[in-house]
Amino acid sequence: MKKVLFGVACAALVGGFLLAASAYKARRARGLGFMARENAAVFVRPHSPVLGADDAKVYVVEFTDPACETCAAFSEFVKQGMAANPGKLKLVVRYAAFHSGASDAVKVLEAARRQGRFWETLELLYATQEEWTQHHHADLSRIWPLLPKAGVDAARARKDMDDPGIAKVIEQDLADARTLNVQKTPGFFVNGRPLEPFGFEPLQALIEAEVRENYP
Repeated sequence: MKKVLFGVACAALVGGFLLAASAYKARRARGLGFMARENAAVFVRPHSPVLGADDAKVYVVEFTDPACETCAAFSEFVKQGMAANPGKLKLVVRYAAFHSGASDAVKVLEAARRQGRFWETLELLYATQEEWTQHHHADLSRIWPLLPKAGVDAARARKDMDDPGIAKVIEQDLADARTLNVQKTPGFFVNGRPLEPFGFEPLQALIEAEVRENYP
């Protein structure tokens, strides 16, 4: 009898924990949704690179690290989502350079952006990660020879990447990532709603839900 009661108690505790966890995620999603409306700057800063139609109603905010393999994998998935919903999605790139040396790669990205080659360079860095990263460490010296493939003047980028303004962009994005409790990359939010649980299918479902709500 005691074993039965113990089992019932354990089941109740586990059930209570799962319910509490589910309620927490729901509260967090609602809270972030409110933050997206009331404090949009945490999600989208004036300096944030944006891809998509100006009047798109669905914002996909991604905290990324150019040295992150999972970020590279999700990049193609996000492209497919945008292609499937023309004019409805807007991709906002934020930085969370958690990998060793990755902040240098971000500085190169921002320098390339000044030459109008941001998206080409981001795609290049994703596609060539094996060439410029070793054991999750970004090697800046291996990035320079790759940049001409994205149409970037490497000599000019070397100078521009040291601009204090670029360092401020990285610092602000990291601060916002911490505010939003982004602990790993990629960190996704769709109209302020966090991607929970993480994965390709949950992201697709989250995007589709926001598209349906904003384009009835």
